[in-house]
Amino acid sequence: MTLVIRARLRPTMLSDLDFVVSVEQDGQNRPFITPWERTQHEGAIRFPDSRHFIVEAGPEYERAGFVILQGCRNPNGSVELKRIVLQTKGQGLGRVCVGLLKKMAFKDLHAHRFWLDVKGLNTRALALYASEGFVEEGRLRESVRVNMDGADGYDSLIVMSMLDREFQARVALGEEPA
Repeated sequence: MTLVIRARLRPTMLSDLDFVVSVEQDGQNRPFITPWERTQHEGAIRFPDSRHFIVEAGPEYERAGFVILQGCRNPNGSVELKRIVLQTKGQGLGRVCVGLLKKMAFKDLHAHRFWLDVKGLNTRALALYASEGFVEEGRLRESVRVNMDGADGYDSLIVMSMLDREFQARVALGEEPA
């Protein structure tokens, strides 16, 4: 039996920002992101080049996380998945969200290139993005400072992307919903 995860994205409201900041500050998420100030999230909500969404999931569509896209008006068609932060791990919600975001990037925003960067220590996310068709473009070696469990050091950012023709090929192969 395949478990179907119900999820949707809705635009983030200013009234959601306490939730957004709390999810970002959660100890399970902090090692994998560079948290923003509340004012940065407000800017992303208001700035026309960004899309800030609340992830709603489950039978009652309760808030489960948030995502941010940037470059939505980029003249080169290069849209960035700036952030995806979820409360629940390991249940497939990340995969569902990535699928929704790819569809939005290529079908709604008419992106030529959909890209992201991910910390090297975020092995779960790296595996997810690779399995969803993202291709590693390169590494920004030791480009972000990390402090985990009292250890202070650096991690690399891995840049990954998918091109519109790669997305269309996945659709043709049945690897993406039409």
